[in-house]
Amino acid sequence: MEFVCEKIFVPNNHSFISRELPLSSNARIHSHKNFELNYISSGVGRRIVGDNISGFEKGDLVLLGPNLPHCWEVLDTENGEEPTCIVTHFSENIIDSDFFKMPELEKVVALLKLSNRGIRFKIEDDTEIREILEEMSESEGLEYYIGLLKIFHNLLKIEDRERLSNPINGSSVFSKNIEKVNKVYEYVFQNIQEGIKLEEASAVLNMAPSSFCRFFKKKTGHTFMEYVKNVRVGIAAKLLAETDKQITQICYESGYNNLANFNHYFKANMGKTPSDYRKNFR
Repeated sequence: MEFVCEKIFVPNNHSFISRELPLSSNARIHSHKNFELNYISSGVGRRIVGDNISGFEKGDLVLLGPNLPHCWEVLDTENGEEPTCIVTHFSENIIDSDFFKMPELEKVVALLKLSNRGIRFKIEDDTEIREILEEMSESEGLEYYIGLLKIFHNLLKIEDRERLSNPINGSSVFSKNIEKVNKVYEYVFQNIQEGIKLEEASAVLNMAPSSFCRFFKKKTGHTFMEYVKNVRVGIAAKLLAETDKQITQICYESGYNNLANFNHYFKANMGKTPSDYRKNFR
């Protein structure tokens, strides 16, 4: 899967931009400096946010912080509809603006700060948020900005939230070395089932293994193998929740070649054995 670092163009006369786009525009692992709110209008597939891999469907609503690698990969369509999403991008500096220093917006700022790991909002009825987002894509001026405030108001009311990615060392990731780290992410996602080798990952950045390990730990806050284990557990969790495959088969498909190790690391990360975790979805 290809990875790119994007620059999102926001017109000078806007502080943010909201558009309805084909989901194919989100099919590559990418990152950008902007905050992003992503709402799935139609389509079914796989979502990658940092080291989290999960399924998505119509109504999926996720808030992402700056420089967090992500993609939405379409696996199926609904009723022949073209898979689409409504994407809102706003500046990473928005929380430092004078307007957002108002006491009434303290909770909004706190929510945005939590989005550095990605937040999925779980709601049964997305009608109001969908209508506001659809109106925003056709609005302008003050009405446009009021729409964004309405969205924040609705997000704050949603108590059922899921933090998606494991923590990333923000002070390091927001540096010029983000592109190097993202190349490593790309290598991991492309090779997770075939097998991850430290020597190959090091070669992606033309580093010796020891130097690579120090670099990765410094820039992400965790070791390379910790990251790989988290990705493998994410894949396994998705397969356990969404398929009827045998646990042994899922063990191998998520990159493990030893069932005992798979059970150990899955329980350490998820707090449950693979079989107990699957019971939540039955």
